Amino acid sequence: MAGGKPAIISIAAEKMVQVEIKSIRVKRRVRKELGDVEGLAESLSRFGQLHPIVLTRKKVLVSGRRRMEAARILGWTTIDAITIASRDAAHLLEMELDENVQRYQLTRDEVEDALARLERLKHPGFLCRVWRTFVRFWQRLFKLEEH
Repeated sequence: MAGGKPAIISIAAEKMVQVEIKSIRVKRRVRKELGDVEGLAESLSRFGQLHPIVLTRKKVLVSGRRRMEAARILGWTTIDAITIASRDAAHLLEMELDENVQRYQLTRDEVEDALARLERLKHPGFLCRVWRTFVRFWQRLFKLEEH
């Protein structure tokens, strides 16, 4: 530690590339359960790949296993990736851990606020919301299919 600050381990990205998914090597991973990969695949299909996966020069996966599996489910043959120069196993494991640990879930209130905001953006106007509520009520009441 110099000057009271922790030393920063620099593992700079070399370049952004498109990589064939079948060429990516997945070694022993910290995360065993991939969770709702289908939901992530739906997001990828809808919005595209927002964040690249991270690979070593030898195409060993460092981070992004769920994104890669979701892309595979969608039938993608390539995926955006950042390659890094590091070969130090400890640094690579630290990166994998950091990506999966340094997340902070939205609170229930934050999710509800965001969904309410999204609803207002998608469906401006009070009458439109009232009408849709009315329609959903009658559909549930008579068990009608939505169109």
